[in-house]
Amino acid sequence: MRFAYYDTLSAQSQRTYRKSDALARIEVPDIATLVPIARSIEPALDGANRAAIERACQALVDRLNARLATPLVRVKVLERRPRNAAGELQGLYEPDEVTGGGARITVWMRTAQRVQVVKFRTFLRTLVHELCHHLDYELFKLPETFHTQGFYARESALVRELLGESAPSPRPSPKGEGEKR
Repeated sequence: MRFAYYDTLSAQSQRTYRKSDALARIEVPDIATLVPIARSIEPALDGANRAAIERACQALVDRLNARLATPLVRVKVLERRPRNAAGELQGLYEPDEVTGGGARITVWMRTAQRVQVVKFRTFLRTLVHELCHHLDYELFKLPETFHTQGFYARESALVRELLGESAPSPRPSPKGEGEKR
């Protein structure tokens, strides 16, 4: 199933979208050794220490890029999410051509309205989401990065693996479905 905006894309962008959609996982060598690094973000968040959160995020992103042989990306952690009529911005990926230098990931540690520190899993998911945009360009060599089902599958799988969790088990089919009659 494709998202509705697919039909508005050019033929070339549709090809890129389909390539992205077909990629369900990012193979990270020896990812289990990165679990403690990913989990080190949680106590920094609990302490609401922006600089410590940024260091922990940068360490994780650096190690992932090293394992995947992709270019480095700078991580910035800012205090409060920006908000407008469309909602809150949780994270932002800016490639080299936007920054005029190295690629950058920006994530915010506090919600816009209540100014609460973001929950660890939500924060990690946002960081990984923005990293997945970077990997679309640098690992998969896609000319554009789209929010496809494949993109969200890659994001979810990477978050689970960084937390040391196994993949969800397949849902059992409803009674009688798939059975011969």
